[in-house]
Amino acid sequence: MSNQAKLEAHRRFWRGEGPSLILIPTAEMPLYDTEGYLDCFHNPRRMWEAEMRRARPVLDWPTDGIATVRPNLGVVFVPAIAGLGYALREGQMPWPGNPLSRESIRASAQADVSGAALMWLAAQFYEIHRQSGEGEVVVAYHPDTQGLFDIAHMLYGKDIFLAVADDPEWVHELMGISLDLYHRVSSHLKLLLGEPAGEMIHGHGTQQGVYFPRAGVRISEDAATLLSPGMIRTYLMPCLERAAASYGGCFVHYCGRHRAFFRELCRCPLVRAIDLGNSEMYDRRWLMEQCAETSTALYSRLAAVQGENWQDYARRLASLARETGARLILRPMVFPDNKAGCAAMRELWHELTC
Repeated sequence: MSNQAKLEAHRRFWRGEGPSLILIPTAEMPLYDTEGYLDCFHNPRRMWEAEMRRARPVLDWPTDGIATVRPNLGVVFVPAIAGLGYALREGQMPWPGNPLSRESIRASAQADVSGAALMWLAAQFYEIHRQSGEGEVVVAYHPDTQGLFDIAHMLYGKDIFLAVADDPEWVHELMGISLDLYHRVSSHLKLLLGEPAGEMIHGHGTQQGVYFPRAGVRISEDAATLLSPGMIRTYLMPCLERAAASYGGCFVHYCGRHRAFFRELCRCPLVRAIDLGNSEMYDRRWLMEQCAETSTALYSRLAAVQGENWQDYARRLASLARETGARLILRPMVFPDNKAGCAAMRELWHELTC
């Protein structure tokens, strides 16, 4: 199936037509390739080669996902551009360094986004990909730009959780700085990619991407799950909505359990889809009901029942989707170990969710 055919299938999905989508992996594999990561981090060509090894098998695989690659520079990408240090260890993704002072965080408003070291690595990755001739079939997308509260948390450290209660004026200022950094970095990445502001193909850390015709950025907010519902409404949602509005909408990811946060995201008209890092912490019917009520796509891995085979797994989730009216972009956690079986799973899923 060509990328053009997949793009058209994705457009139909977002119009509410046709089946839900399923992104069937080519094999069981770790989320990130960290073998030789220290060398790859500083060497854009080796980073590109490592990422392409994971993406190329998608090209002739029975899946609704579009083959994608990104410069895999970790969650520190935006904070490092603002001046935060980071630690690199073999076999691990980068770790954020010591938090910055308030004065240093305020100074990050003058940070040269285009000239930053990590942005240079990303730009080199994109140029290598462009010159490879494979850019038409494997789509490059954004590094991990995280989200507004996550960036603020990495810049200021754990003291942010005291400040939300004791120093709201500073937290509002900090969130404004985070929003500015996020916006400037995202806009420059789109410039490098030649990507329109209000749309994107995003792989969400995997080698399979989804086309978003009315969302130009992904926002990841793991640290926000430690906030109360009131704090989320006060500090995060206004900034998240402003960030999303600049790009026609957004796709949001977070890990952890926070039902109130999920409801807030569903009620935000600019949030097109939500991915959960820990879907097993939620009742699947409740998730689909929330999404169906607000026309929000559930773009996520969904846990299997113990001992469930792929046929029963697909039927159970498709039945829930039909009963609730939810639209799914499923990243299956149970799938066949061969191409023919995966083709059968995709066909069954389309039949059951059409």
